[in-house]
Amino acid sequence: MAPLQEVRAPGTAALEALLPQARVPVWIPWPLPTGWVVTGFAEAGDERSGAVATVVALSGPGPLGGIGEAAIVAEDPGVGLGARLAGLEGPDPGDGFDQGAPSAKVRFDGHEIALWNLDVGRDRAVYTGEALAHWLWLVFASADTGLLMCEINALRDLRDINDGGVGLEPPFGAISPFLTRRLKPRPAEE
Repeated sequence: MAPLQEVRAPGTAALEALLPQARVPVWIPWPLPTGWVVTGFAEAGDERSGAVATVVALSGPGPLGGIGEAAIVAEDPGVGLGARLAGLEGPDPGDGFDQGAPSAKVRFDGHEIALWNLDVGRDRAVYTGEALAHWLWLVFASADTGLLMCEINALRDLRDINDGGVGLEPPFGAISPFLTRRLKPRPAEE
């Protein structure tokens, strides 16, 4: 099991520290939904493996009022960081999650990525699929915030932040309470 690292506060320095370690994409919806900002980063892995799971936390106005939060996870199969944020017991979405037509699609580099909605309860909405041979998770808190899937059309990999000479500078906000709450060390990890 890849060790969970401490949540990184949002900012350019944290992003610059994470990117060289990332062995999986560091996804961000681009363009961001109106009023949304990056509110933190997290990863699982160590100095030998590099970051085999990454999380970008976001926050902004909820579609039905209030504040919404989201976490976008890329991870190698079996790591379990996305499932942990989603509130699932196992490390992956489970058998049969991809039965039937996808619930949503996003684009990356000219390709569509199919996502399926997982029924995880009223406190969050979760979409998952596979992209570039890694799990992709979009976890929204609260479930109503999941309505943003209608606005999220494309993803960018922050590892390609200066690709093609076009810099991508995401706006940063205060650290994500959802991310820091959900990624507190569990008793066995302390």
